[in-house]
Amino acid sequence: MPDAIGRDTPGADGRRRRGDRRRRELVGATLRLVGAGGVAAVSQRAVAAEAGVPPSAVFYYHRSVDALLVATLTAVNDRWIARLDAVTVPGDLVALVEDCVRQERVTAIAEYELFLLAARRPDLRGELDRWDVALAAAAARLLPDDADRRALLAAAVNGLTLSGALGSPVDPALLTRLCAAGTA
Repeated sequence: MPDAIGRDTPGADGRRRRGDRRRRELVGATLRLVGAGGVAAVSQRAVAAEAGVPPSAVFYYHRSVDALLVATLTAVNDRWIARLDAVTVPGDLVALVEDCVRQERVTAIAEYELFLLAARRPDLRGELDRWDVALAAAAARLLPDDADRRALLAAAVNGLTLSGALGSPVDPALLTRLCAAGTA
């Protein structure tokens, strides 16, 4: 990375990679804590202990516990939206739901807990909107000529992933049948 006069600064890229890795570790620790005890379980000391870092590291990388919760919500949303953006055939959507359902239940619960946090807070509504837009775009790619079935498909994805988080039986192949219904 060049310094102020354009020279390469040794180790700058290594520091950046370590910082990015530390941020990911703190987000992962936060996700585990939310899954185990809800948003209320997240504190500077709890995250530090879970991540195996000094407490000062939490606020070095995130200005507050709230900022860390938002970063965790955003990271979760980024991961699933990237998957939605890649959906081009019903099987892609089925695989996404299957992966959501197969993940550790604590992780699924943590992700939903973060989405509920966003639902309660107007300042985080943008994260819910990002998910809705990506899901609607995936449904539009799969069902370009049927707005009603697109809405049903989006509702089915949301319902199936929530059912999986709750530990209920889930049939992701329902999405394939929904996409195929009425086509011939």
